[in-house]
Order: sequence, then C-alpha cells, then structure tokens
Amino acid sequence: MPDNRPQPPPSSSVPSPDPSGEAGPAPLLLCGARLTDGRTVDVRLGGGRIEAVGTAGSLTVDGTRTGGTRVDLAGHLLLPAPAEPHAHPDTALSAASDGPLSYASHDVRSRATEAALLQLGHGATALRAHVRVDDVTGLGALTAVLQAGRSLRGLTELTTVAMPRVLTGVAGADGIAMLRDAMKMGASVVGGCPDADPDPTGYVEAVLEVAAEHGCPVDLHTDTADPARVARLAAMAGGLRPGVTLSPCGGLGRLPAETAARTADHLAAAGVTVVCLPQGGCGGLDRRGTGTAPVRLLRAAGVRVAAGSGALRDASNPVGRGDPLEAAYLLVSHHGLSPEDAYETVSTSARAALGLPEVRVEAGFPAELLAVRGDRLPAALSLAYSRIVVHRGRVVARTSAVREYCGSSTPAADPAPDPNPNPTTEPATGLPRQGRAGTV
Repeated sequence: MPDNRPQPPPSSSVPSPDPSGEAGPAPLLLCGARLTDGRTVDVRLGGGRIEAVGTAGSLTVDGTRTGGTRVDLAGHLLLPAPAEPHAHPDTALSAASDGPLSYASHDVRSRATEAALLQLGHGATALRAHVRVDDVTGLGALTAVLQAGRSLRGLTELTTVAMPRVLTGVAGADGIAMLRDAMKMGASVVGGCPDADPDPTGYVEAVLEVAAEHGCPVDLHTDTADPARVARLAAMAGGLRPGVTLSPCGGLGRLPAETAARTADHLAAAGVTVVCLPQGGCGGLDRRGTGTAPVRLLRAAGVRVAAGSGALRDASNPVGRGDPLEAAYLLVSHHGLSPEDAYETVSTSARAALGLPEVRVEAGFPAELLAVRGDRLPAALSLAYSRIVVHRGRVVARTSAVREYCGSSTPAADPAPDPNPNPTTEPATGLPRQGRAGTV
C-alpha cells in the first residue's frame, strides 16, 4: 500500500457536510457484505443510521427517495467502525522534524488534520485527542486542534482532552486557571498526568473538581505502578459521572499478580475504564517502554478495557501507525485475546469510553461501519489492507491494495510462447493477482 499523505475522499463518494451540521446523505445500499456470524447480507443506510439488514439481493435502495448509491462489498467483512480513544494529534507525525517541535498554530493544525485523516483511513470514525495546555504550549495547541476538528466535521468526530502539566503548589494556580479556560474554549474532557505532578493526589483532586464543575469526563495518563495511589484514585473517582478513564496503565503488568488483581478489583468497583496502548506508549508520560496493561487480568476483574494507538510517528514512537486493527491484532498475538474480544476493545469498548452509542450491524443502530477485505475476523486483523469506511451513513474513506506476483523463473518442460510477457500485468504462470482493483 503506498505510504502517501491521506487525502479526503473524492466528492463523488463523500458529499460535502451540511452547513447546519446535520448529516443528510443520500440512501446507501451496501451489497453482499459478510458478517462475523458468516451471513452474507445487504445493508441499507439512511439518515445516518442502519435502516435494514437483509439477505444478499433482498434489499433495494429506498424507492421513496432519489440519488441512492450502491456499494459492492462482495469479499468484504462488515464490522462496527473502530474508535480511537487515545491520540496525540498535536505532536503526531513530528518524529522526522529537525530541531524543537513547533507549536505554531498552523503546524499543529496541519499535523492534527493529517493524523485524523490517517486514522480515519484505518477505520476510526471518532477520535479523542489529548492536547497539552501548559506554560510551553499555552492554549494555542488546543485552539489549533479544535479548528482541525471543525474542519473535519462530516468526515470524522474529533473531541479534545485538555492536559495541564502541574495543578498543585504555587505553579498549580496558573495550571488550574488555564484548565478552566480550556474547558470554556471547547475541550470536552479534563485530562493530564498526575504522575508528573509533585503531589499526584492533589492533582487528581483538582482535575475532579474542574470536571465536576463542567459535568464532563476525566481521562488521565498514569502508569499505575503504585497500587496504593491507584486505590486512592479509584476511591476518589468512583462517584464521578460521566466517568473516569485511565491509560496506559502499563505499570499494572509489572506488579506481583496478587497485587495487580487487587488493584484491578478497585478499578472495577469504581467503574473506571482502562485504555491500553498495545502499539507502544505516548508522550503523556514522557518516557518509552512502559509496557501494555494486563488486559486479560483487567477484563477478568470486570474492568472495561479499550485499546488505543497512543503515539503516531512522534518522538515517543517514531513508527506508530495509529491503526486500531493493528492494536486488536497485537492483543490477539501478544496478549492471548480472541479476535472477537480484541476487536471489541477497539470498537464497542472504545466507543463506550468516548461516551458514544453502541454500533451493531442491525437496523436502528448508527451507520458507523468498516468494511475490510476478508471473510473472517482473524484474516481481517491479519491482512487488513483494503478498507471502506462509513461515517454517518456515507462512505468517507477508501483504501485499496493490489498485490501482483511475478512469473516463476523455473522453465516448463515444454515451454510454450508467452502471449503476455509482461509479468506485472498478468503473470505468465497464472499465479494469483490478489485484491483486484475492481473489487474495491
């Protein structure tokens, strides 16, 4: 697959967003898609939702409206779209930058827009962006990411987490004031890193206070290597609604098994969600190699576990891909989850962590969908090259890959003249050409 800059889909497949903000796409019929239960179905979309699901060939585009479109999904697995619960678009795609990272507004907005489009191409139709608000970046990075989110409306849903640096002591007064300003500007989640504050407990208290003032969720970076601190945090967060999310929690995996299990029980009792980062860490903790949270232990304790991407080619992970399907793949291959449970962490659980409604490929559910070439989920997670992404009932991104094989160098016993000596267009030996462009 070419590694070029993401581009918005062509206007023929992605109508411009309604200026009012209300999605009003023409009816869309997804034909011949395979579901994870093995059925092959047609799926009709309208008004941003799934209108009907029927056996292949049984549905038509709604005859009461004009302009309906058919999309052939033969050979594709149709899934609820992933969501990205942990991104850092203000620093994304900066690993190759020379000199200090620029926080100029146009640079941050450009990085955030490109990163969101990359992740949309992977299938994530909603994204939670963690953005620093501190004495270095001020509120400029947040302003730029908010602008990027508005420019992407209709393609993807981007929400922001304000991440202050210090909230206690003398310096903390300025941090709390900046955090309150960030919420007034449009940040929708209060975040940050209590581990980096001289008084982690005081930091959490300040975050919870601001979140209670604005009635918004909390999403904190923490390593969770100190079980006593995690227990205190869970006790403090237990009564907060709409909820608390912690990530990446890699320190839990370094604790003795019995201690980690008790800590997981505290998190489950408090209703805390954990977002693990199986593709690598992020800059929120200012260090690499913290490890992945023990997802099986957490799930066994009843903790909701979602999976995020973390760093996307920045200093914390210069090769980060930002791909939710890769996160699910790693949870299967490295952490022993089933493909179904792994995909649930990047779709259903990730959407729940973002406060979004559940998606199923059933009538009445939001039309947030991902079609991946393949007939079973394990194959889709293994080789998810070609993808079609649906957001609010319309196709918003396509990725197509074609693999061709050269002819064998071993001569046949009685070679016949080759009617087509160009192996890049049609291999002489009849080796398969996978992923023909006409199928996407």
